Amino acid sequence: MSKPEPRIVPARSARTAAKLFNYGNILAVLMPFPLIIFWFGASMFVYAMNRHHPNERVGHYTQQAAYRFYGIVGALIVVGTFFPPRVSYFLTYWALTAAVLIPWSIIDIIRINREEWHDVTIPEE
Repeated sequence: MSKPEPRIVPARSARTAAKLFNYGNILAVLMPFPLIIFWFGASMFVYAMNRHHPNERVGHYTQQAAYRFYGIVGALIVVGTFFPPRVSYFLTYWALTAAVLIPWSIIDIIRINREEWHDVTIPEE
């Protein structure tokens, strides 16, 4: 009986997976309603899929992007509870969210692109 070939995760695939959460953050902030609501749900799937990726750098970048997104959205729930019923408060919070998430996500994407990525071999069980 021959040994099965080990699976290989290409470096390009790992780099793309590492950037996915950051791209979602940028899109969700640029089109806040209703995309941020959908991204909140979809981001949990992306996080679960990539946090334990065979290439540990993918998990690191995904976790950092998730910390930023969930921190800001979670803060909205806490702080927004006390907002008066005026749109201006939510627009101000959205502008603050964009000012934090977009540049930080772009910096992360640039970091990911500059990093040297290698193929990862998944050992057979």
